[in-house]
Amino acid sequence: MTRTQTAQPIGPSTSGGRSAVLLISAIVLTAFNLRTAVTGFSPLLDTIGAELSFGPSLFGAFGTIVTASFAVFGFAAAAIARRFGLEWTLVIATAATTVGVVLRAASPSATALILSTVVAFAGVGMTNVLIVPIVKQYFASRLKSITSLYLSLLQLGQFTAPLLAVPVAMAAGWRVAVGMWAVLTALAFALWFVAALAASRRRTRASAAALGASTEAVAPAHTVADAVAARNDTRSPVPGAWRSRLLWSMVLMFGMTALNTYAIITWLPTILVDAGADPALGGALLALFSVFGLGAAFVVPPLAVGMRNPVVIVIVCVALLAVGYTGLLIAPLDGAVIWVIALGLGVSTFPMCLTLVNVRTKTPAGSSLLSGAMQGIGYGLACVGPLLIGVLHDLGGGWGGSYVFLYVTLGVLLVSGIVACRPGQLERS
Repeated sequence: MTRTQTAQPIGPSTSGGRSAVLLISAIVLTAFNLRTAVTGFSPLLDTIGAELSFGPSLFGAFGTIVTASFAVFGFAAAAIARRFGLEWTLVIATAATTVGVVLRAASPSATALILSTVVAFAGVGMTNVLIVPIVKQYFASRLKSITSLYLSLLQLGQFTAPLLAVPVAMAAGWRVAVGMWAVLTALAFALWFVAALAASRRRTRASAAALGASTEAVAPAHTVADAVAARNDTRSPVPGAWRSRLLWSMVLMFGMTALNTYAIITWLPTILVDAGADPALGGALLALFSVFGLGAAFVVPPLAVGMRNPVVIVIVCVALLAVGYTGLLIAPLDGAVIWVIALGLGVSTFPMCLTLVNVRTKTPAGSSLLSGAMQGIGYGLACVGPLLIGVLHDLGGGWGGSYVFLYVTLGVLLVSGIVACRPGQLERS
């Protein structure tokens, strides 16, 4: 009687501890740099605009370019990964980010700055989507700890970049302040390149072993050989997923979270400067906004994983965002620190969304599909936020209309969050 073949999952366990160290190092560097090109850029817009001859009308456009790039390239990332594999797609993504950041720092004009921004955030947009399934694929048994690790590093980078941006620009120029992050993205590219080569060798060996195995052996799903076949499948890996309430509620929940996050990142310094603050305070408060996301990255993922229905997190976050916006509208400087803390805690639905992608799916294929849909379409919805807030400000001559719009988005966030938090999984049994 032929013994059933027991295949190993794709993961560092198949090649020892060194592979795990390599992958965690790649995840660490990648996660840290996912937002540095955003929050390290916003405090320098006045300085860059003065040299490259553009004004506030382009400020909101840059915020929209970021989220639009996240949408377009994030949506495409899952399909590209099915063709080339998660690791090689991350190689492409980190290479694009590195090239884009370097070109951004060297931009001779506003047009070049815009084009290089698209290149950089094409890579970041793909990475946003791919980092979630790569964690599920390689570290399924340590989902909570690795998810908290990469989310905390993402927030740490988001917090560190605006703190360094103005001092570095004053000491060495804005081009150095913008371009210095390319060093870390280049290191991430090198690590993913090594990881991709190792994964390709493992898959080649597994495919050869599968071809030599007895035809009577029964191979379980989600083995290395299965992944090789699935990678070349251009069809949706989860039948019926696009008709799922879970998928669309996650899209709306993430989209509204991203819209509010990038509206704050893009416009918070300007709102505070309009109220009488100096630019350095605007950058410092933007960093304060980001640092509370760092704490949320440690607290929210374990809660979202451990609670059967984590809707209470959504309710608390929406309430905090409402408090922050109301405070900025009524007394922007008198309680600025309190309002910014409320906003920083309020966008904790961001790590919650990324955590729920793996909680609400059974397989890396399902995780990749849900992550791609959620971030691709969600960022598409979010890209109107920074631009529309600027338009409403210009039309009304103040921030009142912009806040009304933001309050509406909070209502959508609440309703979609209630649906997304209901127990269930994307894959049908």
